[in-house]
Amino acid sequence: MNHPIGVGVVGLSARGGWGAGAHLPAMAAAGGFELRGLVASSQGSARAAARRFGVPAHDSVAQLAAAEDVELVVVTVKTPAHRELVLPALAAGKPVFCEWPFAVDHPEAVRMATAASGVPTFVGLQGRSSPRFRWLADLVADGYVGEVLSVTVLSTVAEWGSPVSERMAYTLDREQGATMLAIAFGHAIDPVLMVTGELRDVVATTAVRHPRVPLAGTGRYVPVTADDQIAISGTLPGGAVLSAHQRGGTASGPGFSLRIDGTAGTLVATAADHPHLVPLTVRGARGSGEPATLALPAGYDAFPRFDGTVIHTLVHAYAGIGEGLRGGARTVPDFAHAAQRHGLLDAVVRSSATGRRVEL
Repeated sequence: MNHPIGVGVVGLSARGGWGAGAHLPAMAAAGGFELRGLVASSQGSARAAARRFGVPAHDSVAQLAAAEDVELVVVTVKTPAHRELVLPALAAGKPVFCEWPFAVDHPEAVRMATAASGVPTFVGLQGRSSPRFRWLADLVADGYVGEVLSVTVLSTVAEWGSPVSERMAYTLDREQGATMLAIAFGHAIDPVLMVTGELRDVVATTAVRHPRVPLAGTGRYVPVTADDQIAISGTLPGGAVLSAHQRGGTASGPGFSLRIDGTAGTLVATAADHPHLVPLTVRGARGSGEPATLALPAGYDAFPRFDGTVIHTLVHAYAGIGEGLRGGARTVPDFAHAAQRHGLLDAVVRSSATGRRVEL
């Protein structure tokens, strides 16, 4: 593909949202993409979006995917609708980029990944495209800390305990698949495991500590069934132990920290919020010294002007998608990886329910 890759976006709205506010700017920043069509939630919304973005509105994903000038279908709607929208695009043989959480549960993720056989796919775990997480992975692989002994992760989000809007209330329902386990924990743990290697097993404890939260602007409360406390431990390749605690709705506010201790040194990475959306600060020490701030080497960040913006990692993801579709290296996680990550989330749920360690 020497020409711009034609993109059709499912869930593009003239009123804004993640599709218009993040995906379109990220495509433009990465270069090599061109919006060619869209599907919206209703005819009225579709007409408004078509006028705003100057592209045809299609009645269905099947119709969008059938358009000859659409070479990539991007799905940016709520998780419960992913399967019914992704499958027609795959059936048409069109590459698909689907937002994370990928599916409502592990079995659905496996079915979707199986349907993608032979079709290029990409999933929105853009933390793996973060320049600093990729650098951390190289530091560990190159022996900066020596043999890894332990990995400690603490991730805290304001949501799942704070007031929620009507639009986001579905994330409080564990059956909808867009829970703190899937969104906050999934996005946090995925790039960590890129750095350390995949867990071999997991034991988990989970809890709902905010059984009701305010529905913003209404004076009413809504029930919560999605866990807002998730603690896990497990074994990494080589025998190192990983422990992680994902917390929701705490008074201390959001934040992220990762500490990797090894036989030769220590690496610490911190962020002020979701680590796939905000910049990481990386500190390190060889030997027993106090970790000091390390500067990102040249060559990792192809888009430094977007550092500090919520689309920084997404821009890198789109650059990777473009490279993959043009026959280059495939660096963006695909649907098979998404199914694997949902397998970890499923193992967390099963371990918490039974109190037993689950092999992965």
